[in-house]
Amino acid sequence: MRDDPLWTGALLLFPRRISENLARVEASGLVPRAPNLVQLSLGVIRMWVRLVTRPETIGTCREHRVRPTLRARLLAYRPLRFPFLVRERAIAPLDFSGLASSRERVLRHLLGAHHDGNQFAYDLELLGIHPGALEELHERAARVVSGEDPRAEWLRDLVVFEGYHESLLAAVERARTDGVRLAPREADDPDISFSGYLRWCARMPATWREALPALLCGEIDLGAFCPEPVTA
Repeated sequence: MRDDPLWTGALLLFPRRISENLARVEASGLVPRAPNLVQLSLGVIRMWVRLVTRPETIGTCREHRVRPTLRARLLAYRPLRFPFLVRERAIAPLDFSGLASSRERVLRHLLGAHHDGNQFAYDLELLGIHPGALEELHERAARVVSGEDPRAEWLRDLVVFEGYHESLLAAVERARTDGVRLAPREADDPDISFSGYLRWCARMPATWREALPALLCGEIDLGAFCPEPVTA
């Protein structure tokens, strides 16, 4: 059974682009060991399961109300919002890890697609593998907050919820000063942390010969992250 490129190519779609960004991950020192493409393919399968079984963790908000504009109220309906996010290039529907996305696509994603709570962290860590990208995001988010960006009102409505860009700007400022900091549980959660996602992938079987039996036997947990209990 071949490990590359047939199986991984079918799941990742853009394995060459992902390999280039994995090289950036390794150069950045974000994680001790970057996963290989087979392991990332298992991470993509995990993201598929999340999308189907836990859709409430994507694109919704528990902390802020919907903006009062008619456009934001309409876009709060996620199926209606989807084509506008695609047109804005704020989401890449076929890129389930983020590693197939360019620097500009990640910037557009953060500026135009809602992230709840600490979910900024995943994409801020991902953006950090591109030198100077956090500084560019800070500048662009500040222009939206101040209204200097001529598309500011559109971007505010596209993310639907009040206070999003202010929260994004504060998160970028913290990331530039102190790095992306999360509580230990969140730092290991592949839904929240890009480095946590990479570590999860790196723990997976490294070949399809090992991975397929493990998947079929249910030995790979594709559900919500549960931290190991702390023992005294």
